[in-house]
Amino acid sequence: MFESFDPLILARAQFAFTLSFHFIFPALSIGLSSYLMVLEGLWLKTGKQVYLDLFHYWIKIFAIGFGMGVVSGIVMSYQFGTNWSVFSERAGSVIGPLMAYEVMTAFFLEAGFLGVMLFGMSKVGKGLHFFATCMVAIGTLISATWIIAVNSWMQTPAGHAIDTTGRFVPVSWIDIIFTASFPYRLAHTTLGAFLTTAFLVGAVGAWHLLKDSTNPGARKMFSMAMWMAALVTPVQILAGDQHGLNTLEHQPVKVLAMEGDFDPSPDGAHLVLFGIPSNADERVNYEVAIPHLGSLILKHDWNAPVPGLKDFPKEDWPPVIIVFWSFRVMVGLGFAMLGLGVWSLWARHRGKLYDWRWLHRSAVVMAPSGFIAVIAGWVTTEVGRQPWVIYGLMRTADAASPIAAPAIAVSLIAFIVVYFAVFGMGIHYMLRLMAKPPAVNEPEAEHLPQHAAGITPGASVASSQAGEG
Repeated sequence: MFESFDPLILARAQFAFTLSFHFIFPALSIGLSSYLMVLEGLWLKTGKQVYLDLFHYWIKIFAIGFGMGVVSGIVMSYQFGTNWSVFSERAGSVIGPLMAYEVMTAFFLEAGFLGVMLFGMSKVGKGLHFFATCMVAIGTLISATWIIAVNSWMQTPAGHAIDTTGRFVPVSWIDIIFTASFPYRLAHTTLGAFLTTAFLVGAVGAWHLLKDSTNPGARKMFSMAMWMAALVTPVQILAGDQHGLNTLEHQPVKVLAMEGDFDPSPDGAHLVLFGIPSNADERVNYEVAIPHLGSLILKHDWNAPVPGLKDFPKEDWPPVIIVFWSFRVMVGLGFAMLGLGVWSLWARHRGKLYDWRWLHRSAVVMAPSGFIAVIAGWVTTEVGRQPWVIYGLMRTADAASPIAAPAIAVSLIAFIVVYFAVFGMGIHYMLRLMAKPPAVNEPEAEHLPQHAAGITPGASVASSQAGEG
């Protein structure tokens, strides 16, 4: 039935599906763990009950999301041995130790303190519990750091040698970890996770404000989220600009695909706003463009020359239409986030932050914006790297396992069915928790059914190589 399918396309589709599904949960875990740390710290500093109530409210949602993130990440690790065994064999000497470092650092922090954070507030002192919350938040950030280090090495490889058998051998771990793109990628991804959480928290607060504008928990969470939106979104846009300039230097083909620049522009590149790129036609059909603005964005010079995709071998081009549109989805949502943040500042200035219902409705609509934006960003990054799995050194086609298409197709279908069934129920339960308004004297996380969280006190939670980062 599936014999006519391309095994490589199926293997890539399977990894793309599991990664996209998985990344929803770490994006939430990274941001929400830091938010919980801030809430508990504010409660300890001010003694205000509203911060403790919000901590108890969101820690239940965090527990479920964290558990699903771990489980969905573990699945991805097996694909390196099934669908991508050649990649694992050749690059394992570099990738494997980085994954081990994540386990030895982030995993031990998260597994060691997660039980105390979730179930220990009434059992240990306030200081120790806050320390546990801080350690879990730091653990998620450390996990993200190692995962970004792995991805950055695949994007801008350095610090290695290639032996006579074609295997990548570590030479300098400092160069392997801190590659040219690592700091930009880490900043952009981490800020994206923070904004993802901020817009979800803001949407939940706005939803409950629409029902009861006097609810103190809803007011506080909405206010905190809108501060995050207003202050961090501009920083994220700046970080994205710097990341783009770095990518232009090290992966110019990716940026040219993002911009839809097929032809070189010696006198300044236009900015293509919309259109339908075609690799076959080597042009953007029905394009709407602004002259010279592309050079201003890419080179910060109105008339700076910009190369085109035609300056590079066509076999090294990614599928431009995917990269072109995923990039626009990410950027468009980023400016929508900025707009909502500025709107909230104006409402705050007018003393109407809790009264402008259209602001609240817009915040509710923006609830999934962070998740969509981070997935669109990863699509841009990963598809834009094609046809390379290790940029410039190893092609994706050479990294796949020699597996027949039917075997990959059946497992892909199984993943789709199981993921939507299992994680769909988990997401449904999280939404039910969010639908309940935050209450005064919110019950602690220990009152959450432990089977729903997928975690028991003292249990070890293993992070995979795609793990909580």
